[in-house]
Amino acid sequence: MVVQHNLQAMNANRMLGITTGQQSKSTEKLSSGYKINRAADDAAGLTISEKMRKQIRGLDRASTNAEDGISCVQTAEGALTEVHSMLQRMNELAVQAANGTMSEDDRQAVQDEIDQLVTEIDRVSETTKFNEIYLLKGKEGTEKTETIVTYKFELTQAAKDAQKGTLGLTTAGQNALFGAGQTTAISGATAAAGASMALNATALGTNKLFVSPTGSGQTGTDHVEVTDANLATYFDVADDGTVTAKTGLTFVTAGNITLANAGGGTTSNGTDVVTGTPASAATTSDIEKYVEVAEDGSLKYKDGQMLYSVAADAAGEYGDQLENTKIAEADLSTYIESSANPLVDSTGAKIDDVSVYFENGVYKGGIFRNDTNGNSVEIGAEQIKDYIDVKENKVEIKTADALEFNLHVGSESDTSNKIKVEIKSMSAGNIGVAKLKGTGLMTEDDATNAIDTIADAISMVSKQRSALGAVQNRLEHTIANLDNVVENTTAAESRIRDVDMAEEMVEYSKNNILAQAGQSMLAQANQSTQGVLSLLG
Repeated sequence: MVVQHNLQAMNANRMLGITTGQQSKSTEKLSSGYKINRAADDAAGLTISEKMRKQIRGLDRASTNAEDGISCVQTAEGALTEVHSMLQRMNELAVQAANGTMSEDDRQAVQDEIDQLVTEIDRVSETTKFNEIYLLKGKEGTEKTETIVTYKFELTQAAKDAQKGTLGLTTAGQNALFGAGQTTAISGATAAAGASMALNATALGTNKLFVSPTGSGQTGTDHVEVTDANLATYFDVADDGTVTAKTGLTFVTAGNITLANAGGGTTSNGTDVVTGTPASAATTSDIEKYVEVAEDGSLKYKDGQMLYSVAADAAGEYGDQLENTKIAEADLSTYIESSANPLVDSTGAKIDDVSVYFENGVYKGGIFRNDTNGNSVEIGAEQIKDYIDVKENKVEIKTADALEFNLHVGSESDTSNKIKVEIKSMSAGNIGVAKLKGTGLMTEDDATNAIDTIADAISMVSKQRSALGAVQNRLEHTIANLDNVVENTTAAESRIRDVDMAEEMVEYSKNNILAQAGQSMLAQANQSTQGVLSLLG
């Protein structure tokens, strides 16, 4: 028996301290409801839990952002619903005014109502806003002046007396070219008015030949196509010298070009042939339309097509080229014409680029040209651009960018978490009905034209409403997905961080019993040394 160290009491006291500590933690967990109250409780679990909390709170906010976006879109779409109603009424009035039974006073009454509706459309565009953001007037402060370049095609001095009419082109094909400097003459090739002549060419696949009638006021060039290696192309010669292509089934395969009549007989007492090497790299042309020659000598394209195409020579060298290039259509209800007085978009909307391109160089090949007045046929180096000039026409218009804003619908900074909303200006000018104000329906013709104008405006508003409706549907799906992710992530975070109350109550009860037992044992251990005093007595 020792007196200096009461080991029983020391052990009981140590165990009681451990039990008391565990009892304290259980009390903390039961009172807070959390399994993790400090990093020491579960360091790894705390890290995971905090990341999940960040995601959950971010997604909650993103869902609210999407709901705000729906409210904004609904505000804009609701305003456009009224614009649609006004346009439908304007269409009804335009149809009424287009009727020949309307008097001038009747049309004035219609015009007065149209004026009021146009003014109201502008007012709706100018005043509709959400959270102090104007929705239907475009991007505020971005109105600017843009220079639109169109092109005027003019015949040069050498061909200024070109006859007014239409230069007809056949469907797609390639240029028939010959070696640089190669020339020949075919004498006696005459053609009376109404006669037919045939041009037989060597087999180069699909080729396009250039036929140039001569005579008073006829210096333009007609294009004729040879579409098959075994197919010849015939020409009808009209009273005015116009050359029209027909097809037959005769063809020369000896590498020569001859001039024959439709019946197959030659029209001269001897024919020189071309011995030059054909071009090996002809350029395919997709020419299906026509080019008009106006009285002022300008050439205007139809439906985005240009007139000429020049290919490489036998050596594959590209020379002076006026490429057969399509002019892109503007994204508008009104197209820009390549003429002396180009049309610009009457709505004031932003115009897409319209361009024509040329490649210049030294032309190396030859082009077949047929003279129908009995003169010789010459094949040699020639520059197509000698016949036309291209001049720029510039006009300036005011444009306004569309209102654009992004809805952030994710918890991360990724750009994929942004949904772009674009709302174009829906002013009367931008949708094209501003010009109807004042006198836009005062004549039968004007009223008839107004029907198309209003139809285009209805289409523009419908397109914008459709886009807004699609965004709203997308946002609704986004919200549903975000709420689902929040729910599942919250459940996962709860399993890491929240305490199991039943399990913790069992632990607390155990520690409570152990604490009481420890206190009792500590008291007993302290009394065990009292026996030493009896030895002293």
